[in-house]
Amino acid sequence: MEPIDSHNNTLQTITAPQWLALLQQWLVYLDIAPRSQVSYKNALMRFLRWLSERRITKPTRETILQFKLWMNEANLKPFTRAHYFVVVRRFFTWTELMGLYPNITTGVKSIRRTTKYHHKDALTPQQVKTVLSAIDTTTLQGKRDAALITLLVHTGLRLIEVQRADISDIAFDDSVREGEAILWVRGKGRSGKDAFVVLTKTVLCCLEDYFITRKKVRGARGKKLRSKIGQSLFISLSDRNFGQRITIHSLSRLVKNLFRAARINSSRLTAHSLRHTFGVLSLRSGASLYEVQLALRHSSPVTTEIYLADIEQQKRKEAAPERFLEEIFKAL
Repeated sequence: MEPIDSHNNTLQTITAPQWLALLQQWLVYLDIAPRSQVSYKNALMRFLRWLSERRITKPTRETILQFKLWMNEANLKPFTRAHYFVVVRRFFTWTELMGLYPNITTGVKSIRRTTKYHHKDALTPQQVKTVLSAIDTTTLQGKRDAALITLLVHTGLRLIEVQRADISDIAFDDSVREGEAILWVRGKGRSGKDAFVVLTKTVLCCLEDYFITRKKVRGARGKKLRSKIGQSLFISLSDRNFGQRITIHSLSRLVKNLFRAARINSSRLTAHSLRHTFGVLSLRSGASLYEVQLALRHSSPVTTEIYLADIEQQKRKEAAPERFLEEIFKAL
């Protein structure tokens, strides 16, 4: 396609194949990790599909405003809306830089990534105990599930970090207390395992119990199947994928099913709630905001502050002034 006229800045008609060609050029231009490239590509493709569905070939600033309105009406999550908009803005910043198309996002307000409160709740200590008590730890599956819940609650790990972890990532050294260990993890958006969490005695005990039982696989599966079990921290126990690294989807479903088995069934409680639980309980136990930020590997303290809002929200529920009025009217 021809460059824009820098003097009159006239918008051109751009066909779908031309947009896709620009997308490929832009991805090559970006200096980001491969995983981020995939994320950027998917986000921009959503915008390009939106243009195609409406047969828009000359997008303008008004088009961007309409796209923002559509994302809001489609009930996309705040983070998703913000991510889409950032990608679109970066794309048109590049097209203008290369003299290919004006930056039609100029002057359009960004979308905030976070809200005051989480959309998921944290579990109470009693709820965590209830979930663990409902697990049959006499079986390999039960030992695995108990180790998983214990690890998530005591470390605040993301599911992607758990899914990527290997047994060899556990390190024993003098940097922690006796009987504890370090688990090196590959964080979100990272290319290497350069972050860590501390494994306390309770967590190590559950993991070791699971690993020992895992090595003693017997019966019909035999030695051939035992050899399939690699170094992944958590493995699948299904007949089809036995011994293979468990998927994130399976981890999420597994935790949700454990909640349901313990009769804790709320749409606001998911596997990610265990990360919230770690953050909230750590702050309530006296840990500083900075300490929790480091433990959760948040790049900004603003993200960690949301847990403080969760605590305030819980206090609001516990000391609701509405109950005072209830008592007043009952006394009449």
